[in-house]
Parts: sequence; C-alpha cells; structure tokens
Amino acid sequence: MFRKLVLTIIVIFVSAFNANAGSDGELILKKNQPAEVKDCFESLNRATFSFNQALDGVLFQPVASAYRVLPSPLKTGVSNSLDNLSTLVTIPNNILQGDLKKAGINSGRFIINTTVGILGFIDVAQHLGFPEYEKEDYGQSLATMGVGPGCYLVLPVLGPSTVRDATASVANLIGGDAWYNVTVTNDTQNFSDFDYYASRITSGIDFRAKNYDAIENLEKNSIDFYASVKSLYLQDRQQKILNTNKIIETQDDSDWEEIETQ
Repeated sequence: MFRKLVLTIIVIFVSAFNANAGSDGELILKKNQPAEVKDCFESLNRATFSFNQALDGVLFQPVASAYRVLPSPLKTGVSNSLDNLSTLVTIPNNILQGDLKKAGINSGRFIINTTVGILGFIDVAQHLGFPEYEKEDYGQSLATMGVGPGCYLVLPVLGPSTVRDATASVANLIGGDAWYNVTVTNDTQNFSDFDYYASRITSGIDFRAKNYDAIENLEKNSIDFYASVKSLYLQDRQQKILNTNKIIETQDDSDWEEIETQ
C-alpha cells in the first residue's frame, strides 16, 4: 500500500511538471544552481508543507523528543545500523558515478559492519581506518549526468525534494535498493516489508531527533519557515551532489533572521 502511495505521488507531480515544462523546457535539463530552482507548485507545496508540519507536531516531534533521552550508545548504534543499510543504495550509485574506488571501499565497509559490527550497530570499519562514509542516491547520480533538479516540490511525509530526485527515487522501487528487494519485493523468510518500513520510519525519527533543536530554532526565527526550509534544503542538496562543504549562495538571505549554527 505504501509503495502504491509513493508511486502515485510521484506520478502526480511528474505529470504536473510535464504540464509546465512546455513553457520552460530548461527546467529539467539545465544544471541549475539552488537559487535558480523554480517553485512551480508553490501553492500546493505550501499546503503539503503545512500538512507535514501538523503531522510532525502530533507524531514525529513527540517521538523524536522521547528518542533523544535514550542512552547515547543506543542512539549511535541505531544510526550506524541505518547508515549501514543506506550503503546498499550508495554502492550502485558510486558505480553509476564512475567512482569504483568508493564503491569498493563502501562494499568492504558494508561487509565488515554487517558481520563483525553486528548488522551495522557498531561502525567497525571506521575504527579500522575506512574513510568517512558519504551517502549517494539516484538523484545525485542523475545530477552528475547533467540532469537539472527541475521544480522544487514538497512530498507528503517525505518532505522537501525536486522533480528529479522524486523521479529518481522510483529506482529504489524497481531494484535499485537491495534492502527493499529482500524485504518488500521478495518478502523472504528472514525479512518482511515490515522490516523495510520500520527502518524508514526509524530513519525519519533519528533525523528529527538529531536536528531537533536546529529545526525548532529555525521555525522560531524564520520570517517565512517554508522559504527557509526550501533554501536550506536546496543548498544542502547541492553540497551533497558536489561532495563539498562549500557554502552555496542562498535563494534569498532575507528568508530568515540570523540563526546560530553549530
């Protein structure tokens, strides 16, 4: 059911994008900078953003608040396990981006952490001197191939994205995510679809907990919270695509008041 919902959402947004592409054909093929990404669906995006905020207030925020009080070793172990699972998406994207060295390193990282590290709970590879892990996905691979982000959009529950990244996420549902394959697609004896969706929900809670104070401060200090989240997301996304920590020009520096960063 969840799979059908995600696919339906993606189809709706891609169809809407195609309706707008005729008047601005450069939206999807141009290597846009964050400041150039257009908000073609702003009214719908703001409505979805409000829905996500309401959902966060009644579900994710309270759960993340409770999650934060768990012992640090437990939270670190959960994060490590989630990162280990995400390696199954990163490795094929390392290959697509032509970085075979990183693909080999991440393959070794996954094998070591899954076995010696007890299903990734302990990041043994890090202690053995493996380079810091950097996540990659199919949206990033498309970007490196020259496909621009297209319009900015906000997905229900899933949050900020772009047409390119939302479309690329379909790859996870058609064989691009080994964890999805062994849980949902094949529903093996050892794993089921529950394991996959539980890991995705836990990942969302883990992210919310890690960024709890930053999100609360951003909302409190923002003149326009929606615009602030959009600008910061697009900057962060561009940094991940370029594999850099370089500060990228914001969409509009007036989107938010000065916020203390850590």
